[in-house]
Amino acid sequence: MNTIENTLFIGKVLLRYPRLESTNLTAIDYLSKNTPTEGTVILTYDQYHGRGQIGSKWESKADKNVSLSIMLYPDFLESREQFLLSQTISLGIYDFLSHYVSSNLRIKWPNDLYVAKGKIAGILIQNVLSGRKIQSAVVGIGININQKNFVSGAPNPISLAQLTGTEHELDQIVTNLCQALDLRYQQLKAGRYKTIQKEYLSRLYRYGKPARFKKPDNSVFTGTISGITPTGKLVITISEEQTEFGMKEVGFVD
Repeated sequence: MNTIENTLFIGKVLLRYPRLESTNLTAIDYLSKNTPTEGTVILTYDQYHGRGQIGSKWESKADKNVSLSIMLYPDFLESREQFLLSQTISLGIYDFLSHYVSSNLRIKWPNDLYVAKGKIAGILIQNVLSGRKIQSAVVGIGININQKNFVSGAPNPISLAQLTGTEHELDQIVTNLCQALDLRYQQLKAGRYKTIQKEYLSRLYRYGKPARFKKPDNSVFTGTISGITPTGKLVITISEEQTEFGMKEVGFVD
């Protein structure tokens, strides 16, 4: 499998590796030495040192899950609009998973995918900026597909096989995923920003519902997610007052 059919960008070129430390590191190195076609995918089914947000480790058993990185040139986006790319990728994964999972699927801010309280997918986007524009982006995606036992201590991992009761063919999973991501990326390139933002909010975990949150000092408060700023900060209404929080400034209690 060297290309994904029926896509305009994502997976038109697919570079497959038997084993990698990190698909993102490989993609970043590849970009530093080449000018790949937009949407080129670095793929492995054996990633042994993947990373998540804020330096966390992403556990993935060999030949059980999908780890890939996509090289993009979203130079039509200004640097202050970076979160639109994150929203787009989150929605693409949501669309893909919705064909297998019928309920309780949500995007957990900023860009994890959860089914009920179980984390099934994560995203790590690394952008290179040039002035006010995004020059290039490496979009790393990890999805738990057929792994049934997790040992890293990561909170609440869950896989597609656990949810559906059956194992899935990984090459077909990659094809379906890339096709879903491609449709969303086309939407982004077409400038349909308001649609993307609206759909992201409608699929956001705990959006519009009272929830408990924790600050870095471990203090807990109750509030309601009421929006997302253009830069990706979470807007929480606390006692009728809106407060913005960055990624390291707040977390969910449950």
